[in-house]
Amino acid sequence: MKFEHLIEINNLNNPTIPPLSRSQLWRGLVLRAESPKMFMPHLEAFEITERTDASMQRSLNYGKLVIRDRVTFLLEHQVRYHVAAQGDFSDSSLTVTIEEPQPEALFVRFSYEDASPDEGAEAMYNDFRRSAYLEADIDTIHLIRQLVEQGRLG
Repeated sequence: MKFEHLIEINNLNNPTIPPLSRSQLWRGLVLRAESPKMFMPHLEAFEITERTDASMQRSLNYGKLVIRDRVTFLLEHQVRYHVAAQGDFSDSSLTVTIEEPQPEALFVRFSYEDASPDEGAEAMYNDFRRSAYLEADIDTIHLIRQLVEQGRLG
């Protein structure tokens, strides 16, 4: 399955929506990786098991389900999550990219990819996942906006 969508961050034609700076947006996207419980309330626990300047490995605990992933960072541009095949899960990734087609016109592209087929019974399940991913990503941007308003992201 492949799924991609774009969320507009700064609408330059709508002054009622406070704009975010690229660095504020970046700090929010990094916070999503470093403090996932803020963004996923159903997550019971997590641990960063390894860290470098440009990546980290995490263990995410959803009760009996534990997911291990690697998150890589391309400074102020991209956060990539990769889950290697494990247990009942196939290899999958989420790439979150900040796009700026013109100065201050920020967008975030969320690109999901995994090995599950997009046909038959899986197609209906994938439609559900796409909807859940979209809602989670909208919630992520909403929470980043709240954190900026509270002065927590600069």
